[in-house]
Amino acid sequence: MTAMRRFEGHGVLITGAARGIGAATAHRLAEEGAQVLVTDVDLAEAEKTAASIRELGGRAEALGCDVGERAQVERAVAYAVNAFGSIDVLVNNACWCTPDAPLFEDEPDEVWARDLDITLTGAYRCARAALPHLAASGRGAIVSIGSVNGLQDFGNHAYSAAKAGLMSLTRTLAGHAAERGVRVNLVAPGTVRTTAWEGREDDLALVSDVYPLGRVGEPEDIAAAVAFLASRDAAWITGTTLCVDGGLLAVNTGFRQTVKRHKSV
Repeated sequence: MTAMRRFEGHGVLITGAARGIGAATAHRLAEEGAQVLVTDVDLAEAEKTAASIRELGGRAEALGCDVGERAQVERAVAYAVNAFGSIDVLVNNACWCTPDAPLFEDEPDEVWARDLDITLTGAYRCARAALPHLAASGRGAIVSIGSVNGLQDFGNHAYSAAKAGLMSLTRTLAGHAAERGVRVNLVAPGTVRTTAWEGREDDLALVSDVYPLGRVGEPEDIAAAVAFLASRDAAWITGTTLCVDGGLLAVNTGFRQTVKRHKSV
């Protein structure tokens, strides 16, 4: 348990929080005193995450929520306000990523629409519903989970476009929300060891070689960055994208390794 209590009495709503980055963020903010609403389309897993937080002495509740449905988003916001008295932090983590078709021209409209609707429009729905309550709290913060895919080509056309759009929404919403006392920021992770990589440990080991810090990220790495941006420690930060990527975008590891091998010959 962390000794910091930066979120004592805060009401927090996290989407896509049943597992992975969302679950780690729920645990981190609860450890720091937050009252957390764990939302996910998988209610059974969301309830397990909330129960694990309570077992550690934190306060958490679970609610099924599909961010693709406006009514469900508004219900989740109302639930959090009623349960905790306020919403002080919104974490937009829910996303959808469909593998690319072999040829771009074979991408179905449905794939493009689904990835954008959950990843980008879902965050828009959540921010729209929560913003009046975040403004009323006097310490409101929105932190969205983007991706390095929004900044550089790593495949996944629709997912990457959605994450890039989420970065743009972060900037424009930050400008609008600032005068209402709400900060809006985004964390852009690199490869993170989540359930999406289960059974692919060999692939993760290979991917680790391209990261300057020598490993892929853990969900707790991202949760720590979210906690910082949501806290008063980041009181003068808004509209920013924080890359938490082990140096992936800053350093051309492949180039450096090639030069090193050439010099050693």
